[in-house]
Amino acid sequence: MRVGGRDWFLMLGARSIRTVACTAAVTGLLVAGCSGDDETAGPSPSPSTSGPATTASPSESESPRPSGTGRPRVTGDIAANLEIPWGMTFLPDGSALVAERSRAQIVRVTPGGRVSTVGTVPGVDPIGEGGLLGLALAPNFERNHWLYAYFTAASDNRIVRMRYQDGQLGPLNPILTGIPKGSNHNGGRIAFGPDGMLYATAGEAGQPPLAQDRGSLGGKILRMTPAGRPAPGNPFDNSVILSYGHRNPQGVAWDSEGRLWAAEFGQNTWDELNLIEPGGNYGWPLAEGRSTEPDLVSPQAVWSTDQASPSGITIADGAVWMAALRGARLWRIPLNGDRAGEPQAFFAGEYGRLRTIETAPDGSLWLATSNLDGRAQDPFPKSGDDRILRIVLE
Repeated sequence: MRVGGRDWFLMLGARSIRTVACTAAVTGLLVAGCSGDDETAGPSPSPSTSGPATTASPSESESPRPSGTGRPRVTGDIAANLEIPWGMTFLPDGSALVAERSRAQIVRVTPGGRVSTVGTVPGVDPIGEGGLLGLALAPNFERNHWLYAYFTAASDNRIVRMRYQDGQLGPLNPILTGIPKGSNHNGGRIAFGPDGMLYATAGEAGQPPLAQDRGSLGGKILRMTPAGRPAPGNPFDNSVILSYGHRNPQGVAWDSEGRLWAAEFGQNTWDELNLIEPGGNYGWPLAEGRSTEPDLVSPQAVWSTDQASPSGITIADGAVWMAALRGARLWRIPLNGDRAGEPQAFFAGEYGRLRTIETAPDGSLWLATSNLDGRAQDPFPKSGDDRILRIVLE
């Protein structure tokens, strides 16, 4: 299959194996202290376990910005008084549909800041980190009106689609079920790629061995047709699995060349930004962070968990913009082809926990906080939380 005149497998990038090690035995990782949902405080990283070539600054970078890149400026709140906004997808008129995780509600937010409730998604079980998570519109939405959602149900995580028309939600139509669920590590981001296929991030539901088990959907990045079938060109026969060995990926975005990037929570040492290749093994629970193992794909950038705990990402102005929960800051990671440059941090501690970031049709960035999820630290939550901020790149 070809997209934009280039072979899809080549567009997703070549494997990047670095020489800096962060490899641990499976048994050692399974007994290590877990940081809960990856968003809470955990042990400081041990210098003996890894020495990353790309490290993140602990505070906002004050160095001159590289030529041709934008510096983010918050212009104000688009919306306030939301409850754990998670998934976000833009309608043709420039407004956004936003999922509220624990209430299982979808709200419509206009660029002018008007918020209205669209409806409640039935069957959502908002246990722990689960609930109503990712949202995505079909590429031909104006013709078929399909709205897709990823949510935690009573027995599993699942992807459904429903009609959204005249401000109303239609009946649910499950397209993929049986994704393992847990009180944490549910993944949950969905997005349509430039190839028209639907991608989803699935966590290992707190069961690390599932990430290496290609018979399970847990701990994977999935690629499927809009109807939920294995997409043509997938690396494993009759499977929706695109890559495996993931712990809890929650952010996906494509660069201008069609390469897929994904952000992933580490356990208690290193969070990751990965360049995804079909069939790639991203290491968990065999490794956390960079690895010298030849069969594992090493991340492009890593952070200590107290500086990141990354959720949503978007790509704009030649860089990945990554929302950090526990790190409570926005990271900018410049891209140079299939390589990530030195990360810069912005807004450290100013808005609390940051969950989701998306590029709006007008080119601005919409950034959602997550200060009502029970893990915010004083002085958050503040009056008006949770909110969606509008950011322009100057």
